Amino acid sequence: MAEDKNKVQVPRVKLGTHGLEVSKLGFGCMGLTGMYNAPLSEEDGISIITDAFSKGITFFDTADVYGAHSNEVMVGKALKQLPREKIQLATKCGIAGMTPTGMIVKGTPEYVRSCCEASLKRLGVEYIDLYYQHRIDTTIPIEETIGELKKLVEEGKIKYIGLSEASPDTIRRAHAVHPITALQMEYSLWTRDIEEEIIPLCRELGIGIVPYSPLGRGFFGGRAAVESLPANSLLASHPRYKGENLEKNKNIYTRIANLSVKHNCTPAQLALAWVLEQGDDVVPIPGTTKIKNLENNIGSLLVKLTKEDLKEISDAVPIDEVAGDRTYESMKNASWIFANTPPNASKV
Repeated sequence: MAEDKNKVQVPRVKLGTHGLEVSKLGFGCMGLTGMYNAPLSEEDGISIITDAFSKGITFFDTADVYGAHSNEVMVGKALKQLPREKIQLATKCGIAGMTPTGMIVKGTPEYVRSCCEASLKRLGVEYIDLYYQHRIDTTIPIEETIGELKKLVEEGKIKYIGLSEASPDTIRRAHAVHPITALQMEYSLWTRDIEEEIIPLCRELGIGIVPYSPLGRGFFGGRAAVESLPANSLLASHPRYKGENLEKNKNIYTRIANLSVKHNCTPAQLALAWVLEQGDDVVPIPGTTKIKNLENNIGSLLVKLTKEDLKEISDAVPIDEVAGDRTYESMKNASWIFANTPPNASKV
């Protein structure tokens, strides 16, 4: 498909039913400042963002916690070279740090407001298009967090509110305070736990779905990730990349690689096309530090899959055969399964 990459028109879609329009493929900026591999120079990071925009991607995702603030600074500098009104900028707050026992999550109104003000400053913008609660603070009612985000919308500092790794109960309660535009969740061929309850709930409420790690944390991105992960990569400690689990999961990669030959595309394109085909309201945000991978990802929009194809691809990755948990041990406590919050005191 490489020869067609310059012809790809990235479609525009509505993310949720509240007015936000984005490119059907977004760009996750996290890796540009180092996470899985070494950070890029600011110049190289900015050039990938501007290149993505030139190819039709307008939806860029960052967070205050990425690169200890340096990611937002880099994205802000890239935005200075682009028409701001044509960009849909997403950032997040809520992860206040990591300890040996897990993630520290904060969702108090004061914390949310101070994070938003700081992000606006680092990004050098007057408003954030989509502002997510990155993880759910299970010590305070979600109504308090969303109440403050609603005030930030009223003040014009943010346009739309999103949640990430939120439970069904939390999504419903949040949406009752102010419409939630998007839910960001891990979703890929080998992580499909949101299909049963969360995706139907989002569709009922008109909430768009933004899959992060749509290539399975790089697993479907190419043989290098499967065969020879650098020892210093964060992925080396991921449960699905460890020892025996990785050996078992290599069979899954092989099946997708074989199917990709049939579809005349790369394994990454097939895996990403599968996510893209899950609905018009599904907007994945793969990230990369390489222009060739960016072009490869955009090429996935040319892969056309029938219902039969989608089933064949799903069946090639039986979820009960995937070895290892989907997330790092240190982040397990902040996943959506544990993301219910206390009752709202004002309603009790």
